[in-house]
Amino acid sequence: MESDDLGNLAKFMSVAQEASFTRAAAKLGVSQSALSHCVRRLEEKLGLRLLTRTTRSVAPTEAGESLLETLRPAFAAIEDKLAILTAMRDKPAGTVRITCSAHAARLVLWPTINRIMHEHPDIHIELNVDSGFADIVSGRFDAGVRLGESLDKDMIAVRIGPRLRMAAYASPAYLAARGLPRTPHDLHKHACINLRLTTSGALYAWEFEQNGRDIRVKVEGHLVVNDMDLMVEAALAGHGIGFSIENHVEHHLASGALVRVLDDWCEPFDGLYLYYPSARQPTMAFRLLLDALRYRD
Repeated sequence: MESDDLGNLAKFMSVAQEASFTRAAAKLGVSQSALSHCVRRLEEKLGLRLLTRTTRSVAPTEAGESLLETLRPAFAAIEDKLAILTAMRDKPAGTVRITCSAHAARLVLWPTINRIMHEHPDIHIELNVDSGFADIVSGRFDAGVRLGESLDKDMIAVRIGPRLRMAAYASPAYLAARGLPRTPHDLHKHACINLRLTTSGALYAWEFEQNGRDIRVKVEGHLVVNDMDLMVEAALAGHGIGFSIENHVEHHLASGALVRVLDDWCEPFDGLYLYYPSARQPTMAFRLLLDALRYRD
């Protein structure tokens, strides 16, 4: 193997993971033409086409997918070993990559990360804000953040926030015109702002609970969004009833710009957890961040 072969293999894997030369080049900090040249050299040396290129997308060929099956665990093992070696230094150092929602990033992660990075300048943190459920293993993340009720069984999970509540809300003008829903079943008489789930593409069914009784309601309305901030803006503008985590709208509820409805149908549930693979050995930097994020009642 020549000296640049390992680098070209890593570049090929990055293009395949991003499904784009443009995104991979930006992530690697190289030009698109240089990246394309490296992958082409690798293909010429192997005598195989590894990627199928179209004007809109890039995808691995059968040979490329076969090569990726070997490269993914090999590079993951190398990264884990380098992280362990880095952790052997006298002070925490290295990169910690976390995937999470925008809500979790702002509410829980950022205040702690902001402090950690001032106190430990050798620690580098990458936050990948994604409203879907990223696969932290294939995405080569150190950890992810999810609600406790949606965690995979083979993960170690650490609670990083208090119990949460959902809130249904609308503007005073909307409620004056349409009236108050008394139970979740009354929502079919109202205009509701639907949320399109990024992961599945389905519309989110609103979940309510009262005295151990669970109700899931498929609401209807004239507006569908895939962003919680837009849902709140739509509710403020009087387009209907919104439904999101309580602390996402608490300042609007406190000011009276939004009014809460169905409050007695929104009981607390498990909050946010940071999770990571049980088979992975955490680095010193990761352990430091984990301990700082750990929720203490």
